[in-house]
Amino acid sequence: MAEMTDAASVARVLRLAPDDHVGIALEGLEAGTSLSPAFPVTVRTAVPAGHKVALVDIAEGERVRRLGQPIGVAAASIVAGDHVHEHNLAYPGTLASRAVATRDPLPLANDIATFEGYRRADGRAATRNYIGVLTTVNCSARVARVVAQHFTPEVLRAWPSIDGVMPLTHASGCSISDGTPSMDMLRRTLAGYARHPNFVGVLIVGLGCEDNQIDRLCSETGLELGDAIRSLTIQDLGGTTASVRAGIAAVEAMMAAAAGQERVPIPVSELVVGLQCGGSDSFSGLSANPALGVAVDRLVAQGGTAILSETPEIYGAENLLLQRVADESVGRELIDLLEWWDGYTAKEPHGFDHNASPGNRAGGLTTILEKSLGAVAKGGTTPLNAVYRYAEAITKSGLVFMDSPGFDPVSATGQVASGANLIVFTTGRGSCFGCRPAPSLKLATNTPLFQRMREDMDINCGLILDGLATIPEMGGTILDAMIRTASGEQTASEVLGYGDDEFAPWHINAWT
Repeated sequence: MAEMTDAASVARVLRLAPDDHVGIALEGLEAGTSLSPAFPVTVRTAVPAGHKVALVDIAEGERVRRLGQPIGVAAASIVAGDHVHEHNLAYPGTLASRAVATRDPLPLANDIATFEGYRRADGRAATRNYIGVLTTVNCSARVARVVAQHFTPEVLRAWPSIDGVMPLTHASGCSISDGTPSMDMLRRTLAGYARHPNFVGVLIVGLGCEDNQIDRLCSETGLELGDAIRSLTIQDLGGTTASVRAGIAAVEAMMAAAAGQERVPIPVSELVVGLQCGGSDSFSGLSANPALGVAVDRLVAQGGTAILSETPEIYGAENLLLQRVADESVGRELIDLLEWWDGYTAKEPHGFDHNASPGNRAGGLTTILEKSLGAVAKGGTTPLNAVYRYAEAITKSGLVFMDSPGFDPVSATGQVASGANLIVFTTGRGSCFGCRPAPSLKLATNTPLFQRMREDMDINCGLILDGLATIPEMGGTILDAMIRTASGEQTASEVLGYGDDEFAPWHINAWT
């Protein structure tokens, strides 16, 4: 991203690249406002904060550039000073090149920082210490919730090292057949959560007659039941009340076995961070996302892992990833995903461009191409090392990509199932989100949002737009917060109790 070099324009309009057709209004602009001396332009129509103003005349049909990248084509002739948005900027499909270029890995840092985490018996690193109650099917959700609700803060005082007991319920598990994409993804997701290092114990609750049988779940995913991963079946136990009693006893046994676990120093190289953005606005690509990208570069330099996802939200900016893959096969896998999504979204009235929500558009984003520019910035500048299916276990370090839809709870659920032990979530409009058992850091893109939703936000990246911090400085702030959070410091979403309702496995089946 270009630095804010035009001092005279910083207070009003930011041009991100020298050949951009548009500038971004950092505050609302009234008609008649002069942008001189930075730009010989007078604003012709009101431009809301975060929206685009034309800095040059643009012919009908001409590609419109922001950050040096095409974000659409002019639907009509645009005059310098015009507000550029849905009324005059059209979505033509992706304009990005899909040529692939490899990049060598960056050298690792000499000094690796540490965080205070839990070291599991199998060697994996955890940032939290939860007990999970998973369900195979919607029909076992009530039992799972009642079991978890038994463990109130008062009851948990007997186990001070346990962060909580959380139910993970969903609306599927039946009327889907073995071998279908939905069943495969559901089982990968459940197994990923059951194995997650942030769970010190897991109880799987089944009904008994569902398609997603516990024994098949285990055999298909290699999940092994034992002292730390237990199961019960409601129909076998005689119903709801008996199952709740058995579930509470199973959780208590797992808690007793985990009692006394303490945090120990663990290298930051063992952090696996899921990258998310939701409720994005035009400022997302100017402040929080590029700052998070700096933090990712520094994390990767220390051997850590970052998971970029939301495949529809790299569409139109895929060239920024394809030009830095670790090898050509990685680039081919990413292109294959995008081509699958081309077919999948063809069923939608607006295809890929439907992704930009009303809130995104109100915040100044016009097309998915423009939204993707900001979303990709979360991944920093390091090589892309691997591409994974939804909820597939991450085995490579560095920057990786996991396929997912753009709906944040579904995407983050897949990242946690893949092994993310921390989530960092940027927002410009004010998303309310958490993703237990992985703690979620919330980054505000602008100061008005941070002040308006202070209890929901952890970091104010709007300081960049205010001229009070640089992108590299904010990147350092984010990495420091990631380390503190991994060490046990609670995030805003944890304090507010978010995380149970956001468990949302991806379903693409006709039956669900």
